[in-house]
Amino acid sequence: MKFPCRLDKFISHVTQLPRTKTKAVIKAKRVCVGGEMTTQQNTAIDENTVVTLDGEQLHYLGKRYFMLNKPEGYVCANSDDLHATVLDLMDEPNLQELHVAGRLDIDTTGLVLLSNDGQWTHQITSPKKQKYKTYVVELGQPISEHAAHELEQGVQLHGERELTRPAKVEVLAPYQIRLHIVEGKYHQVKRMLAAVGNEVVALHREAIAGVILDNALAPGEYRALSEDEVNLC
Repeated sequence: MKFPCRLDKFISHVTQLPRTKTKAVIKAKRVCVGGEMTTQQNTAIDENTVVTLDGEQLHYLGKRYFMLNKPEGYVCANSDDLHATVLDLMDEPNLQELHVAGRLDIDTTGLVLLSNDGQWTHQITSPKKQKYKTYVVELGQPISEHAAHELEQGVQLHGERELTRPAKVEVLAPYQIRLHIVEGKYHQVKRMLAAVGNEVVALHREAIAGVILDNALAPGEYRALSEDEVNLC
């Protein structure tokens, strides 16, 4: 939301009332601006204007940033007709204004970042920004030295013309690697491993752009990011 803005737009935004209902409550003399009742829908307000509805002050929440430990079975969307979404795990006002910075598949677990700051999420998701995403990958077959080298050089994904950007690979165990990539193509990690003759059995994201999943968060839990974490991105 940009300030100054109209009174009806502000109320609709912070209360999630449809604009028609917002205009009705203003007309019904239920709204005060700066301590004075008003029926003017187009009254201009800024961040410091005190607006009350039925005596309760309305607060603009500003820019918000969260991390969530995504469990299996949830989709990274604001709404879905078939599955629960990551927003269903959160108890926050105005959830629908949040969006996911880097989606995970329904069967992938781990770090999800959410914000209402579009510029911030673009910094994370744009391949041009070279922001690494880190995954722990459980494999169907032992990883070979040759396959790890191919991943680090870039591989040809099915249906893609260009090679993937070079990845970083840490071999944690014969059937487990830590993979760092800067892109976010559709099913990219699964397709990368398929391209080197392996398969992904389980996938967990540990970090995005230097923000590391808080180990204190159980699957399904979330918290606000610290200022330092926000600035990492």
